Amino acid sequence: MARNDLIGGALWEEYSQEVQKRMDNPVNMGEITNAEAGKNTLVIADFGAESCGDAVRLYWLVDPKDDRIINSKFKSFGCGTAIASSDMMAELCMGKTVDEAVKITNIDVEKALRDTPDVPAVPGQKMHCSVMAYDVIKKAASLYKNVDMESFEDEFILCECARVTQETIQEIIRLNKLTTIEEIVDYTKAGAFCKSCVKPGGHEAKDVYLVDLLATALEEKEAQEKSRKIIEAKGDGSFESMGLVQKIKSVESILEEYIRPTLKADGGDVELVDIKEVDEVFEVLIKYQGECMSCSMNTTTTLAGIEDMLKFKLKAPLKVIVV
Repeated sequence: MARNDLIGGALWEEYSQEVQKRMDNPVNMGEITNAEAGKNTLVIADFGAESCGDAVRLYWLVDPKDDRIINSKFKSFGCGTAIASSDMMAELCMGKTVDEAVKITNIDVEKALRDTPDVPAVPGQKMHCSVMAYDVIKKAASLYKNVDMESFEDEFILCECARVTQETIQEIIRLNKLTTIEEIVDYTKAGAFCKSCVKPGGHEAKDVYLVDLLATALEEKEAQEKSRKIIEAKGDGSFESMGLVQKIKSVESILEEYIRPTLKADGGDVELVDIKEVDEVFEVLIKYQGECMSCSMNTTTTLAGIEDMLKFKLKAPLKVIVV
């Protein structure tokens, strides 16, 4: 059966020539035995990916004098992509110390399989087949050092493909004022491949997704913007020393922040009409809208609440009048 018949010609063209070559003829497939180890340390690590049922066994031959990996082989039980990525992963380990090997990411493996730097080696839906690389390396390193796998992680990895932490993504969103998932992917590469970390429904379930981080960041940005507007409206002096425009901005900001959300929840709203100074008292003229217009309490309880809030926030003699 031809390859095009097996997986579809269009899909096959999304695999790099390097991936196709290593699918058919992996260079580093095999095993290392105790007899071959001699005075060196033989490490055998197993890891399986629950998302697709693939599994890989990694063999390391490590020189205990300097912790350098002098040989690396693998066995893989999985699809062609898993075989190709495992083959490259084993190759990237050779010549490195164990500490250096732990720094190899799944993206390093994928990039090493590319024919050209800007074209992914595998289609996005198959990227999850290569995410075992880092995990099996971490497992091998933990066995060699006799520590827990978790000891190599000091931060929460949100995107397994790109090995990007949640903290890094949050910081990049904040610093660069990102507002879309596409921008996050462009800046961090998180979510660029298997997309499991973007939103629920991908190959692997996550506790936190990019959409969650973005929503939280946008909410915080909105809250900060509201606070900034209030501070900006107040200026450096007292309410009494402000110009009319500043007074209007100040009152409007407080209405938006503290009054409107409650009124809108009940189908009402309030409009600031004008501010006038009469006998050293600032009359704030407002107009009710929506359900507030028909509420018998709109000139008593609600009015008193608005007036108390404005007096408390602005520290000025105010009287709210409905017009």
